[in-house]
Amino acid sequence: MSQKAIEGLKPELIWNYFYGITQVPHPSKKEEKIRAHVREFAKQHNFEFVEDKVGNIVIKVPATKGYENKPVIVLQGHVDMVCEKNKGTNHDFENDPLKIIRDGDWITAEGTTLGADNGIGVAAAMALATDPDCVHGPLEILCTVDEETGMTGVNELQPGFISGRTLLNMDSEEDGAFYVGCSGGQDTVGLFEIQAADIKDEFKSYELMVTGLKGGHSGLDIHQQRANAIKLLARLLHRLEEIKYKISEITGGSLRNAIPREAEATIFINPADENRVIEIINKFVEDSLLEYKTTDNGLKVIFKKKEVKLRKAFRKKFTRKIINTLLAMPHGVIAMSPDIPGLVETSTNLATLKMEDGKIKIGTSQRSSIDPAKMNIAYAVASVLSLAGGEVIIGDSYPGWQPNMDSELLKKCKTLYKTNYGQEPAIKAIHAGLETGLLGAKYPGIDMISFGPTIEGAHSPDERVNIPAVAKFYDIAKSILKLYAE
Repeated sequence: MSQKAIEGLKPELIWNYFYGITQVPHPSKKEEKIRAHVREFAKQHNFEFVEDKVGNIVIKVPATKGYENKPVIVLQGHVDMVCEKNKGTNHDFENDPLKIIRDGDWITAEGTTLGADNGIGVAAAMALATDPDCVHGPLEILCTVDEETGMTGVNELQPGFISGRTLLNMDSEEDGAFYVGCSGGQDTVGLFEIQAADIKDEFKSYELMVTGLKGGHSGLDIHQQRANAIKLLARLLHRLEEIKYKISEITGGSLRNAIPREAEATIFINPADENRVIEIINKFVEDSLLEYKTTDNGLKVIFKKKEVKLRKAFRKKFTRKIINTLLAMPHGVIAMSPDIPGLVETSTNLATLKMEDGKIKIGTSQRSSIDPAKMNIAYAVASVLSLAGGEVIIGDSYPGWQPNMDSELLKKCKTLYKTNYGQEPAIKAIHAGLETGLLGAKYPGIDMISFGPTIEGAHSPDERVNIPAVAKFYDIAKSILKLYAE
């Protein structure tokens, strides 16, 4: 369907720009093509632009005639996207355009993430800059790179790269809400040297896969109590100990900021135990569905023969070490905010399980709106990894964004929203990392707010953006610019 999916959608400008972004591959850390796309946009409209050493781009848009002396407003979004696809979907995120589908009031992609996070925000900035009906003072469109896998772009911003002291971050995902705070984040990784041995000839190889789960954003969806595929695989392997299996491969999850939807292992068993394995799996699925019947009831376990060339597997002691570590690893909500009802304050995500260079790599990420709490749960995760004998690596960390309820921008947005829509907007903080945290640290005193249209299923192939909410989001952004201009 692709381009036909956006035919007739209003405002036409934002949808055309968004479609253009979906047709340019833009994985995190590989943004060369989308950066070229952004540069070409600037050149086509004779906008001055500057690019820094890490790939961030700021486009300087002249004011509407007569408003040249008004304050500079920064429109900010990131150009990279989370690249997740369903099992069996044939898609190369580094080279293939996304296949866009309209489903009622929603736009989604076929079998992959959509990249509305944050493509719709970047598209809105482009539309606002070129909309002849948009009244605005001088604009700076700040397009940052690598937000999804470490916030590298915003972390490397240098003083003076932007001049505006009022910033609209367009990377939130809820219609009718203005966000004024976010959590900080921290990565904690454990490495274990694989200990392996040859396998008995009578043992045969099988694939064991946990699949069918919802997954989702490790911050926004962590309170939904969805199942973690890595955790479930560890539980299942623990139950299978009675049949004396051997693990030759194990993997799960794909991204530090996504709840794992799938995890799998290649195991060797005596074929005589095959029926018993099936019995254990069936009981495991029954028990797990009882636990997750409301929050994540799509669980499936695939068990089938699999041919492998290498007949080596983990030693028994090493297998127990890895399984016990995964079972002991904390995952989920650690604390709720005592100040903001319904807001997760602190959480941790058991995110990835990989085999690399002769090692098992367990990847986790921690979030909190309170920096000491973030570090405390990171230390707890590190302790589990250390007690199990793993090498612990403390990785990327970024600060949170503390709410400023006296913000002039917030006051203007609240008044504007009530005037335009007859009701108060929701004022919220988010349990996810926004670039505003680092922007505030880089540019002290900058006045910021974050908003966006309704996006569901971010960071998963279920990602979709609501069509009516996009129109409303664009109108709000347009109204804010006009308010500051006049």
